[in-house]
Amino acid sequence: MVGLSSKSYELLSKIATNDKHGENSPYFDGWKAYDRDPFHPTKNPQGVIQMGLAENQLCFDLIEEWLKKNPKASICTPEGLHQFRDIANFQDYHGLPQFTSAVAKFMSKVRGGRVKFDPNRILMSGGATGANELIMFCLADPGDAFLVPTPYYAAYPRDLCWRTGLRLIPVHCDSSNNFKITREALESSYKKAKDDNINVKGLIITNPSNPLGTSLDRDTLKSLVNFTNDNNIHLVCDEIYSATVFDSPRFVSVAEIIEEMDDSSCKKELIHIVYSLSKDMGFPGFRVGIVYSYNDIVVNCGRKMSSFGLVSSQTQHMLAAMLSDDEFVDNFLKESSRRLAKRHEYFSKGLEEVNIKRFPSNAGLFYWMNLSSLLKEQSFEAEMALWRVIINEVKLNVSPGSSFNCLEPGWFRVCFANMDDETVEVALNRIRAFVIGKEKTTKKNNNNRAKKNNNVVEVKKRWQQNLRLSFSSSRLLDHHETVMSPHILSPHSPIPASSPLVQAT
Repeated sequence: MVGLSSKSYELLSKIATNDKHGENSPYFDGWKAYDRDPFHPTKNPQGVIQMGLAENQLCFDLIEEWLKKNPKASICTPEGLHQFRDIANFQDYHGLPQFTSAVAKFMSKVRGGRVKFDPNRILMSGGATGANELIMFCLADPGDAFLVPTPYYAAYPRDLCWRTGLRLIPVHCDSSNNFKITREALESSYKKAKDDNINVKGLIITNPSNPLGTSLDRDTLKSLVNFTNDNNIHLVCDEIYSATVFDSPRFVSVAEIIEEMDDSSCKKELIHIVYSLSKDMGFPGFRVGIVYSYNDIVVNCGRKMSSFGLVSSQTQHMLAAMLSDDEFVDNFLKESSRRLAKRHEYFSKGLEEVNIKRFPSNAGLFYWMNLSSLLKEQSFEAEMALWRVIINEVKLNVSPGSSFNCLEPGWFRVCFANMDDETVEVALNRIRAFVIGKEKTTKKNNNNRAKKNNNVVEVKKRWQQNLRLSFSSSRLLDHHETVMSPHILSPHSPIPASSPLVQAT
């Protein structure tokens, strides 16, 4: 905070002034770099392009078209004004019945209709950030911990820990097995935490993964459910990217898994889903966060806590109408998937042109890009040095893997769905120019090193030749000494110019 002295901090609470928000991490620093110098195609063409924000802006035209056709959905139009008073006065933290019913129906559609959701179990909150914090407040006390597989969402420390006082225990996964979450890794992290007298209350996962852009397979989900059930801890599944799956395998929700398991083998009351419309619909500004819990007590407590972060009644009213329109929703989900696949493929080809490797993905609004070949050395210091070059010189806000608690340096998350086609092309051109320039510099440096090494070898050869000549001359001198007077080579006597030793020197 600018202008605050240490004494001023003493007047504030520890929650307000602690450093758990993570605002000073590279993840948020990249946003600040963009805010200081935002790209604009005409007003600021050399500015920073925002590729660190996972937004879905590819289907706004479909939303705008629906709004034009349905003016009654808004209380701010002549057609919808007659409902203004009722909606403006509504403040029940259960939510508008038509809204919770529409959200439950939409969540089912996103999951292919394979599961149904009860509107009475839906809790509202201010976006996924608020929903994650809400469920943590319900499940754990300050000092308790949640396991979280790596790499994980860079803002989880803010969302889960900043105000709740919780801690995160990383379950380290790596590229050697495609960052798969294994039972062995879970057990290892859980045991270590218990040995350290840390009270582990649960496991939180993102499915599809942020930042990997992959969806979990059925067997892995079953393994996670069994692990949490066996240890009697909670399982929180962050499924906010569930409608961004654009390629096989299809998305499998934890809701499907627990419906397949009988009550004797699955403790449903330990399972909770976090959802929002920020990614799937592209509405982060509407702040629609959802907690869906199978635990009756959590539903009751969470509903009271949701009073601190309700979705505005005006937003509920409009979205209830939109999400209840089956024809629109079906077309939107289909078209969104198609456009994400098209953008993903186009961006992939752009990266392949300069031999940039990426982690294979089938979902999400981003790539997990491998730039380890561009590091000066395989270290996080080198990763941060490369990140600073990309931010300050290439003018692209990408997020370094260390922000996502990845143990391997060189990974970067790059968002591709928060810009138009023209900006994508500008971004790809910058990436191409940077990588090609980097390769030329590396090649030049290698050539210079090779030339230097050749020079060293040549000097060494000449030195060895001179040394051999010196040894040869010394032998001639030894032979000459047999006919020369011993005092000739006295330290006090000059050596004749014709001496082989002088000639050799």
